[in-house]
Amino acid sequence: MAVSPRVRGALMGLGAAALFGVSAPVAKRLLPSSGPLVLASLLYLGSGLGLSALGLLRRRSGTSSREAPLGRKDVPLLAGIILCGGVLGPVLMLTGLGRLSGVAASLMLNLEGPLTLLLALLVFGEHLGRSGLLAAGFIFSGAVVLGVEAGEVHGDALGALCLAGACLAWAVDNNLTQRLSLKDPVALVRVKALGAGACTLVLALLTGQSWPPAPVIAAALVLGLGSYGLSIVLDTHALRLLGAAREAAYFATAPFVGALVAVPLLDERFQVLEWVAGALMAAGVLLLLRERHVHVHTHTALEHEHLHVHDAHHQHEHPGMTRVSEPHSHPHRHVPITHDHPHVSDLHHRHQH
Repeated sequence: MAVSPRVRGALMGLGAAALFGVSAPVAKRLLPSSGPLVLASLLYLGSGLGLSALGLLRRRSGTSSREAPLGRKDVPLLAGIILCGGVLGPVLMLTGLGRLSGVAASLMLNLEGPLTLLLALLVFGEHLGRSGLLAAGFIFSGAVVLGVEAGEVHGDALGALCLAGACLAWAVDNNLTQRLSLKDPVALVRVKALGAGACTLVLALLTGQSWPPAPVIAAALVLGLGSYGLSIVLDTHALRLLGAAREAAYFATAPFVGALVAVPLLDERFQVLEWVAGALMAAGVLLLLRERHVHVHTHTALEHEHLHVHDAHHQHEHPGMTRVSEPHSHPHRHVPITHDHPHVSDLHHRHQH
């Protein structure tokens, strides 16, 4: 039985959230031995170096990706992704964390999901109906509930603005990544991770942060490959299939996975708030999976390159080619077409409602 792109995107988004959620309690165990910027740089570099090794192995074995490669015209978007996700986000977050209590910081950091969704809808032309918005609201509410812990909520306006700015930077990063999600996800995440890792490493050296012992460095690199590398590769696939708005909702379940992992790893216990958060998130995920958006819509002419098969959206010739295997990637042009079928706001479905 074939799995629909919408369900595949949901599974990849939830898988990405699970892998990333694992990183929070594990990184918490590593943080006492390292400065936060040093740890962040090791996580990014572990992701980038691991994916580079994977790409080398694939080339040597003759199983290189058929995905569309990154090109020169992608450089501005890549620069924006690295600047927002690898420089502005971490710097603003670290500045804000020093001015807010832990509870206030946890609550503020939940702004990334809603800001990603708002940018996707208001700036990048995505669409989310009432059912989708309600589902996202349930999931984001669950994330907020997880941030409410026993303790004082205090801080200053500058700290709050810095954390809000960090979340906005990551929201821009998410939406820019979605614009490149039709390209090779492994190559995209490799460039993103190495760029972000290099930037945070420079910041760590400039601020004189302490370096951890070798076993902690090795653990951080391995954690980075899984929770930043493979996680973001899955997340990029989800962005491709679902758009940034829906992906933001699925990815917002990451804190709940972190709370689950913290039970055996940090000897913590599930409290009433964690169960409430889990119920809200589960309700939101189910609503989002059941969402069905269908209407007559028109595709305008579009020319680009990505991995595809010859479905209703991809009907074109291959001059000079006698044998064509699918899926394949090459520059192609979409002719205008009007039809009616269930869809989400991926890069082929940006139209007026």
